[in-house]
Parts: sequence; structure tokens; C-alpha cells
Amino acid sequence: MEEMPRNYDPSTNEPAILQKWLDGGYYKRREGVGDCTVTIPPPNVTGKLHMGHATDDSIQDAIVRMARMRGKSTRWVLGTDHAGIATQTKVDKKLKSEGISRLEIGRDKFVDACWDWTHEYGGIIVEQIKRMGCSVDFDNERFTMDEDYAQAVRKVFCDWYHDGLIYRGKRIVNWCPNCTTAISDDEAEYKDEKGHLWHLRYPLTEPVNGQDYIVVATTRPETMLGDTGVAVSPKDPEKAAFVGKTVKLPIVDREIPIFEDWHVDANFGSGFVKVTPAHDPNDYAMGQAHDLPQINIFDEHAVVVEGYGEFTGMNRDECREAVIKWFEEHGLLDHVEELDHSVMHCYRCDSALEPWLSEQWFVAVDKLKGPALDAVNSGKVTFHPARWTQTYTTWMENLKDWCISRQLWWGHRIPVFYCEDCGWEDALTEDTDVCPKCGGHHVHQDENVLDTWFSSQLWTFATQGWPQKPELLEGHHPTTHSSPHETSSRCGSPAWS
Repeated sequence: MEEMPRNYDPSTNEPAILQKWLDGGYYKRREGVGDCTVTIPPPNVTGKLHMGHATDDSIQDAIVRMARMRGKSTRWVLGTDHAGIATQTKVDKKLKSEGISRLEIGRDKFVDACWDWTHEYGGIIVEQIKRMGCSVDFDNERFTMDEDYAQAVRKVFCDWYHDGLIYRGKRIVNWCPNCTTAISDDEAEYKDEKGHLWHLRYPLTEPVNGQDYIVVATTRPETMLGDTGVAVSPKDPEKAAFVGKTVKLPIVDREIPIFEDWHVDANFGSGFVKVTPAHDPNDYAMGQAHDLPQINIFDEHAVVVEGYGEFTGMNRDECREAVIKWFEEHGLLDHVEELDHSVMHCYRCDSALEPWLSEQWFVAVDKLKGPALDAVNSGKVTFHPARWTQTYTTWMENLKDWCISRQLWWGHRIPVFYCEDCGWEDALTEDTDVCPKCGGHHVHQDENVLDTWFSSQLWTFATQGWPQKPELLEGHHPTTHSSPHETSSRCGSPAWS
């Protein structure tokens, strides 16, 4: 009789058990009375399971197994997200180690390299879910870059474009000078840093109450090259005499106005705030309200553009040092304070982000958030615990238009086409190289790709046949349903219900 091992070895026992379950088809979709459809929120194809994934998947597994044993129709959909920035970063590093860059090999070959990387490394997280023993339908694994999924993404974009929900505009975005792409607010990580508050003297064009200059306080002296105004608080009576006057911006010798705006905190710094509409969200808002010019002093790598003399060609750190030195040499550096403040960083490369004015694609959120709020206010969608209802409501009410374009090569390319001959532009569900308006052949597609979240937002239905086979969705979407015999019993995806 063979002696039982003293210690349990999962690596020798569990794979055989798992294979038996898979061979038996125990986890495949099955029909029954009532429905339990769960779609695992797609983890990044570049990632590995963390405790949050493991906890969430364990809860879902318990729900699905219970529904399956009670004879319900069950679907548990597994898949991964193509993770635009993360995957491109991985492949960029791989190419760099081989002594080449994506710019050398071109877009098509780079996308092929991303597919190769995904096929080689993208299955790690799925294998981990298998090893956990999750009863997922592994034969129905999905990916946000699958061909049929891409058709769903394209259809939604085109529908929204033609309905006026998507537009192109020039606005402030979070820009990563290293990844050279816009990123979302959720992808920005704030880090506390020790910094300074520089107090700079701006000469008045005419004295005010015997004063020849004002003092502005800033944490970013390098952006003063793009200043187009100075703001004070309406609640600061000491500054009232300066409103309507102008200053001569040092270095660039630009005359700019002084005005009142509610964005200004009278108790911060000197009470005079330099306004650079192309490099700060609040400054952008003030610029819009007071019709200020928007002057972008940086290129996509945060390097000073042409037209700024000795400062042209400097990166932002070099420019900061040079500007401070210039003010000091010209007797215009009033004083410097130490200041601890929070700085946005890229969640992928850890570079300090640059608020940057650029042309991007946006979703007009105001036209969409009404129904989302109504669903909660009417009680159709409920939160547990209930206190999260207010959190959701506040978040929705304060949403800004969503920047959905990314300056990447890996991802769903924006399906907007342009004719260089007649100026025609349209969003199309199929590619074209001929202009339908003038018949010209100088047609090109938009270079940008969509934010990863644009495609993953479709996950609960694009993984179930939509739009090619909408009948597959019947009875399975939305992914939270009551059994016809058990009105109090519900089953759904916690993250998407």
C-alpha cells in the first residue's frame, strides 16, 4: 500500500483534477429556468492576478456554481483587455532591448509585434484563474481586440459620432511626455513632492497707487512663457485697484490683463495668479471665461517650441531653471518659499504629467449621464451598501467630457476618414480608400486609437454576440436578472450590474 504524502502538493494534484472538469464540459454555457449571467470585468492582458481579482472571482464563482446547481441558465464569461498603454509600453521595451524602435519598423509591424507579445504572455492571468478552480467557460474566452468585438466597438463609435455624442476639439488633457499620449484622470497617480513657490515680479504697464509691479506666486515658473493673464479673487478688496490694468510679461514682453475670477484663492501665495490657459485646467477655464489667448509653449515631449529665444529646445526642467535664473539676474525674483504639493504622474512610466492643450476626440458626457442618473434615482439600479448611492450621484453630476483618443498604435483605431482633396470627413464601419464625395483617392484614417475604456465599456454585451447575433443576448442582458420563480433571487456581475 502506497503511503500517503505527508504534505499536500497542489502542483501534482490539481492540474489533473482541473483537466477532468474541463474534459467533462461542466463549465460550458447551459440553459435552464431563470438566468445567471456574469461577465468578469476584463483584466489587462499584461497583468497577473492580484488579491482584488482573486476575491472578486471567488465571489462570482460561488454565485455561478449555486445557480448552476439550482438548474438556472448560466453564463460566466472570461476574457482580457488589450490594455493599450500597458501593452505598447511592454513591446516598446522589448524592441528597445533588441536595438530597434517602433518608429523604425512602422505601425503595421509594431501592431504585429503587439499581437506576438499578447499570444506569448497574455495567457498568464487566464491560467491563474484556472488554477484557482474557477468554473468559468474557458472555451468561450474573449479578448477586446477580437475581430467581432472590434466590429462592436466600431459600430458604437460610428453611432455616437453620427448622433453628435462624439466630437473633436482642442482642450486641456493629461499628457504624458514620455508615453506621448493623453491619459485619463483615473490613470493619473498623485504623488506628494517637496517643491517651491516662486514669487515673481511682473511690471505694471502703468503704476497703480504708486506700485510699479505685482508679485505672482507659482509652482511652475517655466509656464510663464505662455501666460496670457493674471487673476485675482473677487473677494480680495486689496486687489480691486489692479483689476482692469495690465502688466508687461517678462522675457516675452507680452502685455496681459489683470482680472477677477472665482477660481482664485485670495489666501494662497500672493493673491495674484498667473494664468496659462494651455497648461492648466483651471487656467483653461478662466481663459474660456475671459476670452484669453491659448499659447502652447511645449511640444509633445514637453520641450519648449520655437519662438522663445534661448529657452527654445529646453525641456521643462531645464526651462524652469533658466527662467528662475533670468528673473534673478534681472532683479524680478521676489522670494522663494518651500512648498509640499501633489503632482500628477503617469501610472505606467511614472513621468510627471503635463496639462497640455491638444486636439483630441471627446464623448459629450452631459448627453449620456442623464439616463445613468435616472436609473439610480428611480430605483431601477440600487447600491449595496446604500451609502454609495450618493457617491455615485456626486461623481456623475461632476463628470467632464471624456477624452477617448490616445496617441498609440496598439488598440482600436478611430474609424474616422478624411479626404485631402475635398475636405470630406466621416466615421465609417468599414475601411475605405476612395472618397464617396469627390471620388478622390487621397483618403486617410485618423491616426489615434481609442481609450481602452471605450472598448471595455461594451464588455457585457459585445462578448455575447452583439451586434452580429443580438438574439444571443435575449434573457442574458442586462447581466442581473431575477428568476421567474424566485423574484428575490438575483445573479449578476458585481462590477457591471
